[in-house]
Amino acid sequence: MQRKAVVLYSSGLDSTTCMAIARAEGFTPFAISFSYGQRHSFELSVARQNAKRIGAAEHLVVDFDLRLMGGSALTADIDVPKEGVGSDIPVTYVPARNTIFLSFALGWAEVLGASDIFIGVNALDYSGYPDCRPEYIGAFEKMANLATKAGVEGTSAFKIHAPLISMSKADIIRRGTELGVDYSLTHSCYDPTPEGLSCGRCDSCRLRLKGFAEAGLVDPVGYVK
Repeated sequence: MQRKAVVLYSSGLDSTTCMAIARAEGFTPFAISFSYGQRHSFELSVARQNAKRIGAAEHLVVDFDLRLMGGSALTADIDVPKEGVGSDIPVTYVPARNTIFLSFALGWAEVLGASDIFIGVNALDYSGYPDCRPEYIGAFEKMANLATKAGVEGTSAFKIHAPLISMSKADIIRRGTELGVDYSLTHSCYDPTPEGLSCGRCDSCRLRLKGFAEAGLVDPVGYVK
C-alpha cells in the first residue's frame, strides 16, 4: 500500500518536479495549492487544470488573501523587478509565505494520516528567499512534531522532504525529464500577460530559462516576444 504525501504545488517547474519525485519514491501525492491574492494568479488556473493530470490523487486549493498585508511585489502594487537577480532579498519575497503554506499542508497531512510533506524549495538557483534554506526546513520539521497531536502522541513522525534544495535548476529539469515531467504543463512567471505568456525577464523566468539552456533543452512554455 502506497503512503500518502502532501505536496505543495503551484504548477511551477520546481513543485511539479517535486510531485514527480514523490511519486517515484512510492508516495501517493495529495496536491495543495494556494489562492493568496498573488498577482500571477494564472498559475492557479494551470494548477487546477493539471494537478490530477500529473499524478495527484486529490487537489486542494486553499483560499486566503495576503494582499491585506501586502509587503511584496506579488501581493501589492509594487513593480516586479525585471533586471535580473541581485544580492539582496528581492521584493518578490512574500513575508512568511512558506511558513503559511507548510502550516496548511501540515494540517491537511494530519487529517489525511500522512507523515510526509514535499516542498520544492531550492537554495542554489533561487532568488535568495530565507524560507528556502535547509535550516528553515529543519526548523519547521522540528516544530511540526512539537505542535501536532500526531507528533506529540507519537502516532506520526512528520518529515518535510525538500528533494530539490541543493540541486541546480538544470539538474532539476534533467531529473524531471527523466521522470517524464511535461514542462509544457507548468507555469513559473511572476508577471505573465493576461493570456498567460511568460514575461521572460522576472527572476523566476530568468532562472527557468537559464536552467533549460544549461540542461541543453528548450523551454516549451510561451514567452512574450
